[in-house]
Amino acid sequence: MDATAAVRGRGITKYFGDVVALDNIELNVAQGQIHGLVGPNGAGKTTLLGLLLGLAAADQGRLEILGTAVARTSPAPEGVAGFVDGPGLYPSLSARQNLAALAALRTRDTRTAAVDDVLDQVGLADVAEDKVRGFSLGMRQRLGLAAALLTKPRLLVLDEPSNGLDPAGKKHVHGVLARLAAQGATVVLSSHRMDDLEALCSEVTILATGRVVFSGPLHKLSAENRALDYRLRTSDPHAARTTALGTAGVHVIESCDAVNRLDAEVLLLRAPVAALDELVARLVRADVAVRELAPVVSPLEAAFLALTEQQEASR
Repeated sequence: MDATAAVRGRGITKYFGDVVALDNIELNVAQGQIHGLVGPNGAGKTTLLGLLLGLAAADQGRLEILGTAVARTSPAPEGVAGFVDGPGLYPSLSARQNLAALAALRTRDTRTAAVDDVLDQVGLADVAEDKVRGFSLGMRQRLGLAAALLTKPRLLVLDEPSNGLDPAGKKHVHGVLARLAAQGATVVLSSHRMDDLEALCSEVTILATGRVVFSGPLHKLSAENRALDYRLRTSDPHAARTTALGTAGVHVIESCDAVNRLDAEVLLLRAPVAALDELVARLVRADVAVRELAPVVSPLEAAFLALTEQQEASR
């Protein structure tokens, strides 16, 4: 086990009656890392997050959080904060009153400055006096994050923190999490948004049917030796098509539903990264400008689908 790990799990198993929610889970999350937890519905993500927050205990295995072994009868250690299935808030109270109440219970720091600081961090300073019952889902998520920040956590556990966020709100939350990690805090978050995970996380753990099917750095999921589908838009579609057909490892997809959704200037290609690099070099030499080159499905999403489908097929 890594001595610098914020979370260490070995053989973590959790039952709900006859249902195995987590099956011999291995997890290692380094300090100062943003670690993504990914999986289809029912994969065990929420159960695992609940264990990290001390809301439940494992039936088997060993879990250490922030250097402390977590027993069945012990709560999560100091320094852990977050939420599962959305933050718990009082709808009849204002944002400020919610945070002040939490501060009085958990931190005993009822200074207005502390509440104002976290409201400002999550971009809710302008609605501090508004009642939470009128908040959108995205605003509630940000207020839940503010509540967690009040405790100055060393481990922040978040369940779908980007739910309901508009692009500006998502950018704001991403900035908060990135700053926390840069200051040495650890963040474990679950999300169905692959773009969020790719933007934030250095490592991910993919769960399927309660088991870990992958855990490690994102670059290991970049599928450099596996063909992915890409959209290619150029200044000369005809020349680009001819060049693509003449490049080893690059296939122009003729019959695909996605073609019908693309305009005539766009080619849909299937290629591994090495072949794609060669195609771009050839297009440059042919004076064909590359205006867009993007995966139809992100490498993380492609790997997620492949790994979870394999796990389901093996059951």
